[in-house]
Amino acid sequence: MSTDTPTRTGFSVVTVTLGLLVAASSAPSPIFPVYEELWGIGATAVTVVFAIYAAALLVALLTVGSLSDHLGRRRVVLVALVGVLASMLVFSQADSVGWLVLGRVVQGFSTGSAIGALGAWLLDLAGPERAATAQLVNGATPPVGLMAGGLGSGLLVQFAPAPTELVYLVLAGLLVVAAVGIAVTADVVDRVPGALASLRPVVRLPAASRAAFTTYLPGFLGSWGLGGLCMGLGPSVVVGVLGIANHVAGGLVVAAVAGVGAATGIFTRHVAPARVMTLGMSALVVGPVLLALGADAASTPWFFAGALVAGIGFGAGFQGALRGVLSTAPAHERAGVLAAVYVVSYLVFGVPAVVAGLLAPHVGLTAVVDGYAVLVVLAGLAGLVLGGVQRARGTATLPAQRRRQVAPDDTGAPSQS
Repeated sequence: MSTDTPTRTGFSVVTVTLGLLVAASSAPSPIFPVYEELWGIGATAVTVVFAIYAAALLVALLTVGSLSDHLGRRRVVLVALVGVLASMLVFSQADSVGWLVLGRVVQGFSTGSAIGALGAWLLDLAGPERAATAQLVNGATPPVGLMAGGLGSGLLVQFAPAPTELVYLVLAGLLVVAAVGIAVTADVVDRVPGALASLRPVVRLPAASRAAFTTYLPGFLGSWGLGGLCMGLGPSVVVGVLGIANHVAGGLVVAAVAGVGAATGIFTRHVAPARVMTLGMSALVVGPVLLALGADAASTPWFFAGALVAGIGFGAGFQGALRGVLSTAPAHERAGVLAAVYVVSYLVFGVPAVVAGLLAPHVGLTAVVDGYAVLVVLAGLAGLVLGGVQRARGTATLPAQRRRQVAPDDTGAPSQS
C-alpha cells in the first residue's frame, strides 16, 4: 500500500464530511412548504427559520472560526459534528416554529465551528503538490452538498413516509458514520498557543490576502446572495407562484442552482481565477433576470432556465473568488481566511432572506424575487467592474515589451509580434 494512501483516504473523508454538513443545511428547504401547511405559518416565519441558521453560523465563525489553527482540526470537527447531530434529532421531533429555531441555532453554530477547519484540513492533507486540487474541492463541495441536500430532501418528502422526520433521521445516521471517519483521520496540525485569544469576535484576514479579498468580494456576495434567494424562497415560489405542489420541484430549484454551480467549478478548474470570476459575474447578471421574469409571468420554463444560468454564476462566482483568495493565504492562517470568506458569504446568504420574508406578506413573493434579483445583478456588475480594473492595473505594471505582446490586435486576439 502506498505511503500516502491514509492521507488520500483522509482527504476523501474530510471532503464528504464538509459536503454532508452543507447538505444538512439545505435539507429543510423543501420541507418548509410542509411546515407552512401543517402549522399555518407564512413566508416571514419560514425565512426567519431559514436565516437564523446563517446568524448562528456567523457567530461561530467570528468566535471559534480559527480555533482549529490552535487546537487541531480533528478535535474541533468532532465536537461540531456532535452538535449538528443533536440539531437533526431536534428537527425530527419539532412540532412548532420554536423547535425549528432552536435546531437551526444549534446547527448553525456547530456548522460554523467546522467548515473553516474542514476547508483548512483539506489544504493540510493535500500539501503543496496538490494545493490546486484542495482549492477546487473547497469550492465545489458546498454546491454539491447543497444540491444533494435539497434534491434528496425533496425526494424523501414527496415519496417517503414521515416527511418532517425521515430526512433528519437519515442525515443523523450519515453524521454518525462521518464522525467515525473523522476520528481516525490524521490531524497534521500541531497544537499552538493562543486558543483563548482566538475566541475574540474578529475576522482575521492576513495582510497578504486583503487586496485579493477586496477584488473577489462581489463573487462571494453575488453567489451566496443568489443561494439565499433560491434556498430561502425558491420552494415557496414554486408552490405559491408557479402553482406546483410537488415537493421534488422545490428541491429541484436548489439542485439546479447548486448542481450547475458544482459542475461549473469542476469544468473551470484549470482556468485562471480571474477569468472564472468574470464568467460567474456575467451569469449572475443574466440568471437573476430570467428568474424574475419567470416569477412575474408565472412561467415554470423561464424560472428554471434562470435557475440553471444562475447556477453558472453561483459556481463560477464562488469558485473563482475562493481560489483567488486562498492562493494568497499563508498556510498557518488558512482557517482564519476561510472563516472570513464564510462570514461574508453567510451574511449575505441570511440577512436578505429575512428582509424578503418580512416584505413578502406585504408586497408579494414576485415583488420580493424582483428586488432580490436586482441586488444580485448589482453584485455581478460590481464584480465585472472590479475585475476590469484589476486587469487594467496588471497590464499597466507590465514592461512595455510585454504589454505589446498581450495587447489585442485589430481582430481582438493577443498580438504575437
